[in-house]
Amino acid sequence: MTEQQPYQVLTQHPGFELRRYPAHLVAEVRVQGAFEQAGNEAFRPLAGYIGGANRSRRSIAMTAPVVQEPGGSEKIAMTAPVVQEEGDQPDCWLVRFVLPAELTAATAPEPEDPRITVREVPELLAAAARFSGRWSARRFDEQARALGRAVTAAGLSPTGAVRYARFDPPWKPWFLRRNEVVLPVAQ
Repeated sequence: MTEQQPYQVLTQHPGFELRRYPAHLVAEVRVQGAFEQAGNEAFRPLAGYIGGANRSRRSIAMTAPVVQEPGGSEKIAMTAPVVQEEGDQPDCWLVRFVLPAELTAATAPEPEDPRITVREVPELLAAAARFSGRWSARRFDEQARALGRAVTAAGLSPTGAVRYARFDPPWKPWFLRRNEVVLPVAQ
């Protein structure tokens, strides 16, 4: 069974769960392109990294989810609009593999591919909404807008860009796929 990123559900709200994610390690790639292209383009180098294309030649177990968020740089990612206007898609994305919890910044293998960065993501408070279906930009945008409205209605303040999380392999039937939109909120 694939290890999944841990989190603690703090409260249930209409349309989302409020979760606390512990600090965790990710391998990430910044790619240019449309939503669907970015995920596909980033997958190959990230899969290579966990498959042993690293300085230690060590394989790393695949975990879930694969996370994608808008961002030309960390600064842009943190200040990007929380939810894009319909049809208004960024052309640069950060795509991340969450690494197994057993790895630390000191024990994670160094990537051979210079496009890959391994870094620790600090603890995060976030609203998350789960849905099933296809991995289209339109579908994720619909869910992100609904989450943004629900978060605002609950009196919470978003603090960063929405993140799109995919939990299943592409060969899983679309109607059984687990997807989430995750929106960081103020403590």
